[in-house]
Amino acid sequence: MSESSSTEALAAILRTEIARLSPGERLPSSRDLTARHSVSPVTVARAFALLAAEGAVVTRPGSGTFVAPRRARPGAGTADLSWQAVALAGRDFDTLPVEGPADPAPAGVVAMAGGYLHESLQPTRALGAALARAARRPDAWHRAPTAGLAPLRAIFARLAGGDVGPEDVLIAGGGQGALSMVFRGLAAPGSPVLVESPTYPGALAAARAAGLRPVPVPMDGEGIRPDLLADAFAMTGARLLYCQPTFHNPTGTVLAPARRRQVLDVARAAGAFLIEDDFARHLGHGRPLPRPLVADDQDGTVVHLTSLTKPASPSLRIAAVVARGPVMRRLLGMRLVDDFFIARPLQEAAVELLSTPAWDRHLRALSTALRERCAVLADALARELPDWTLTGVPGGGLHLWLQLPPGQADSAVAAAARARGVAVNSGLRHFPAEAPGSYLRLGFAAAADVPELAEGARRLALAAADLRKADG
Repeated sequence: MSESSSTEALAAILRTEIARLSPGERLPSSRDLTARHSVSPVTVARAFALLAAEGAVVTRPGSGTFVAPRRARPGAGTADLSWQAVALAGRDFDTLPVEGPADPAPAGVVAMAGGYLHESLQPTRALGAALARAARRPDAWHRAPTAGLAPLRAIFARLAGGDVGPEDVLIAGGGQGALSMVFRGLAAPGSPVLVESPTYPGALAAARAAGLRPVPVPMDGEGIRPDLLADAFAMTGARLLYCQPTFHNPTGTVLAPARRRQVLDVARAAGAFLIEDDFARHLGHGRPLPRPLVADDQDGTVVHLTSLTKPASPSLRIAAVVARGPVMRRLLGMRLVDDFFIARPLQEAAVELLSTPAWDRHLRALSTALRERCAVLADALARELPDWTLTGVPGGGLHLWLQLPPGQADSAVAAAARARGVAVNSGLRHFPAEAPGSYLRLGFAAAADVPELAEGARRLALAAADLRKADG
């Protein structure tokens, strides 16, 4: 366990103890905590410092650490805040995708929710070295160009392929921020936006926050169905399609080669933009990847998004938007309104990271690790839960998509799983409208290691058994 995770774990234990103590009572000494929890004195000192910063404890040199007075917030429990419901009327905001399972799992819980790599899979050493080199640049703290640093834009242009050039790239603050910007920039509030069903919940939240109306278009094992896509454009008059052609979240589906041109042609015929969310470009499991749709787009139909957050670290909030023509000018204008530019040190660090052999080594190691984790979890689920249906073993991405047997509600299974110490994502939040059944999304990248994934499958089987007993 890393020093930072040990500190968080000890702080969580101490918070529980503090809740049982009265203000002014003394906490165990550093020596006692070191022996009791098998941690270093540094970990204890950092945990105390964290709790002191939260206002939970007070440290008195030479005397020890004590529970701080519990200060009530001025007006707590007396202020009438109901007026806010009226003031916020009409300003819908879906908070579901950014709460609960997206947060770090508590100690002892097997993490199969969320969509980030466990720290053991992140290139932390390479990231640290890149950030250190970036900080030594004489212009590291100068203002960055609105569109982003030229070397970084050139790197993303090469990744997109085709005739995409640096001038077609806008650097954004992470994939979610890029999605929010693009939805706001490409369609007026009240407009429909076509989405695959199921799809990424964060995209649904961003679309709704922009005032758009997500309209589902069914998928099958080869991706979004072009025939139903054409019907949806005709029926709704939509001018916007959001899709994930490569390692779709949550199903892991790759849009079939024969359909890639069809989907582009359907969107072009409708006079619509196609938002290509290429979040999993670096998350393949060793198989060749298809070219991004934008590489074969000559008409400016595709607005392409990709990000470094998933394959590197949640805090490397660097993404790229590829667009051409008036839409790029609009997005540049939005960047100036929103935040002027993305922090230069982070962009410089991204350039440093992507320009070294360490990045290629990381991607190769990550590919191997994800392939192994995916296979282990799929095998464990088949063994422990043979009545659950795995829709397919993906060739990339971070998740498995499972359909539950008839009569099992995904929300109930997710709650029972949490009670058994495993965090999973309910499938319902992935559907823009009615779900055709009960599903769970299980991640295999956030767990600490491969044995923990097998343990997670065992706990899921216990949770399913608990529900069967309860239904009696």
